[in-house]
Amino acid sequence: MPKKEPPVKALRQPPSRGPAEGALAPKVELESDSGERVTSKTFAGKWLILYFYPKDNTPGCTREAQDFTKAAARLKKLGAEVVGISRDSVKSHCGFKEKIGIGFRLLSDPELVAHRAYGAWGKKVMYGKEVEGVIRSTFLVAPDGKLAKAWRSVKVEGHVDKVIAALEELRA
Repeated sequence: MPKKEPPVKALRQPPSRGPAEGALAPKVELESDSGERVTSKTFAGKWLILYFYPKDNTPGCTREAQDFTKAAARLKKLGAEVVGISRDSVKSHCGFKEKIGIGFRLLSDPELVAHRAYGAWGKKVMYGKEVEGVIRSTFLVAPDGKLAKAWRSVKVEGHVDKVIAALEELRA
């Protein structure tokens, strides 16, 4: 009797923890809230703050977007651009952006391509239970396209200040 092949699920690779600091940042191409296709090349030669968040119009995600918006002028002075990424649709992003006055692009990643490439999707503990979902993460990409700093499993409170401090230190 021939041996039965294991199901495809058994052959699945473990989820990526994302790129290491110093490695080239993964290439992305996603649709923005304005409807345009945005690629990694869009930000070539600039500091880029990519942050992955779970869902539009939720309390933590709203606070994080507001914090990055409040810091936008300071970040721009430092030569950095902020981009938020979630699974939400472009339509949802437009409503979220308008509702709270977000001052930067939001990119839609419904297929989780960028999430997985950066290690921002995987197993996490939520309310004491292990689930698979978005791992709130932020990545600082240097003008040369390398990952300068990564924050994984981010806590919103005080996070933007940490990003600014790291950017200031790296630019010094």
